[in-house]
Amino acid sequence: MIHRFIPTLFSSNFQYNYYMRLLVVEDEEKIANFLRRGFLEERYAVDTAKDGEEALYKYDINEYDCIILDLMIPKVDGIEVCRQIRQKDTGIPILLLTAKGQIEDKINGLDAGADDYVTKPFSFDELSARIRALIRRGKKADPVILTIDNLTLNPATKTAIRGDAVIILTTKEYALLEYLMRNQNTLVTKTQLLEHVWDYNYDGLSNIVETYIKYLRKKLKTKTQEKELIHTMRGSGYIMKLS
Repeated sequence: MIHRFIPTLFSSNFQYNYYMRLLVVEDEEKIANFLRRGFLEERYAVDTAKDGEEALYKYDINEYDCIILDLMIPKVDGIEVCRQIRQKDTGIPILLLTAKGQIEDKINGLDAGADDYVTKPFSFDELSARIRALIRRGKKADPVILTIDNLTLNPATKTAIRGDAVIILTTKEYALLEYLMRNQNTLVTKTQLLEHVWDYNYDGLSNIVETYIKYLRKKLKTKTQEKELIHTMRGSGYIMKLS
């Protein structure tokens, strides 16, 4: 179980992380829902999985920045899930959650490829801080500056500049732009954008992607002669490239 005071500890110094996506693998529904609400408060996109098979399926079809993985889950246990993911991806951060206190479980988890662990009961603030640290370490190899044409985006400062004009973006606009720029010259579907920039369980406005693409296009057009960078591929999605 989680410390009784945790529901009041959604961090007051949260960061805007909508471009970061987490997978929470936890079979206890109350804990899974609590973690999802907490990470949403901290501006992450969050998917959940209730067993090892679902976790591996979602990992295969989605992109995640960090995985929070309970050891004691049905169908495929946490150690095996960790081992299979690590065989495919050596870079994605994995943090284990476990109710077990034995040192052997922690050693087995780390040997399977986990980067860190937290033993239940735990503080949400500590868990969130560990996730931030793992993501920072995992992002070291990312490009310092993303560029296309005369548009530059600095992930460290979260600023976008086109030519000599600074572009003021909302959190969602920034997340959308960064995802498109990290996937330049690649077709990105509406579903991919919904799942990464929002989250897997998003059930809001059906035209939210089109709406935000329109916002971005307008803001990126700092001068009338600027080239269009975001192109609609009818019936397929969007692609960011030079005309």
